[in-house]
Amino acid sequence: MTGTTVPPDVVDLDVTFRAIDSGLSVANRVPDIFAAAWPAYRSWFLREGEQARDSYAVGAYQLRRHMPELVGTYDRLVAAVGGGDLEARFLSHWSPPPLVAACSLAAWNRQENLLVRNYDYPPLLCDTTVLASQWNGTRVLAMSDCVWGAIDGMNEHGLAVAIAFGGRKVVGEGFGIGLVIRYLLEFARDVPEALDALRRIPVQLAYNVALVDRSGFGAIAQVAPDRPLQVADGLTAGNRQGATEWAEHAAFCATEEREFALAAAVADPATTAHGLVGQFLHQPIYRDPSATTWGTVYTAAYDCDHRTLDLLWPDDAWRISLDAFVEESRTRRMRVAVPPPEYAPPPDPADLLPVHHGALIA
Repeated sequence: MTGTTVPPDVVDLDVTFRAIDSGLSVANRVPDIFAAAWPAYRSWFLREGEQARDSYAVGAYQLRRHMPELVGTYDRLVAAVGGGDLEARFLSHWSPPPLVAACSLAAWNRQENLLVRNYDYPPLLCDTTVLASQWNGTRVLAMSDCVWGAIDGMNEHGLAVAIAFGGRKVVGEGFGIGLVIRYLLEFARDVPEALDALRRIPVQLAYNVALVDRSGFGAIAQVAPDRPLQVADGLTAGNRQGATEWAEHAAFCATEEREFALAAAVADPATTAHGLVGQFLHQPIYRDPSATTWGTVYTAAYDCDHRTLDLLWPDDAWRISLDAFVEESRTRRMRVAVPPPEYAPPPDPADLLPVHHGALIA
C-alpha cells in the first residue's frame, strides 16, 4: 500500500437488487444469472492466468470428497451453462483467486432469534441477487455469490448464516467460502450440524461465520486454511480472529472500532433486537459508501422465527419472506466512492501468504 491523502471520487450509481426464484432446479433461472455475470467473473477468474487455476478434474474431485451431496446440483448447473471446461472450474469454487472484504456480524438469541450483517464491499462487484431455491429438498433464501454460492442466507429449518473476512493473511487450498455457505443452507438443519460441516470442509481464506437457528443456538465460527475451526467467545464479529494480524486491512476497514461498537450493543441489557438492527444502520458499524470504497452495500436482518429477510438501508427497507416469496427488483441510486488512479488501494490480496501442509510460506 502506498500512502496518499487523495480522496476517492464520488459518483451516483444505480444498483439493482433482485429477488429471483429458481424453484426446484438449478437449471431454472440460474443459467441466466451466469450468462449476465460470466464476462466479469471470467476476467476475475483468469486475472492470475489460467495456469494458476486448478483443473476441472481437481475441482470436481474436491467437491465429491468434501461436499458430495452438492455434486448432482453442480453437474446440472455446469450442463445448463454449456458444459465448458473453464466454466466448470469456476463453478466448482475450488481455490479461486482470493478476495478480501470487510463486513460486520451479530448473532442474536435473546427472546428473538436474529442474524444481522452489514455487507461492506464495492457495490459494482456485488451480485445483489436474493435467490430462492429448493434444489435439494430444503427451501433456501440466500444472497448469491459467484452465481450459486452465498454470502448470507437462511433455510426453511430456521438456520441463518453469514460471513465476514477474518482479517488474516493466510491463503490455502480450499473452497471459496460462498459454496460452503450454500452447502450449509442446503443440508444443515441447525447450528450444531453447521459447525460439524465447517470443521471438515477446507476453506481457502480465514472467515468469521455467524450462525443462528430458531432454537436459540448462536455462534461465531472462525474458519481458516491453516488451523482447526474455533468458536469465538462472543456472538459478534468484524474482520479479525483475535488479535490484529493484518494491520493495513484492519485500519482500512476500521474493524476494531466496529467490533467495539458491536460488542457494546450486544452487552447492553437494554438493547433489543430492533435496537441492534438500528445500530447496523449507523456509524461506526455502518460505513458510508460515499466515504470509502468498502462501504455498506446493504444490511441484512434474518428473522429465524418467522423466516423473513429484511434488506435495509438508512432510508429504505425491503422485507422478503421465505414462505411467501415474490419475485421483484428494486433499484437504488447510491452515492459511492470510486478511487482515482493515484488513490491508495485497500489491502492488496497479493499480501496473502500461501499455506502448504499447515505451514506458512512467505
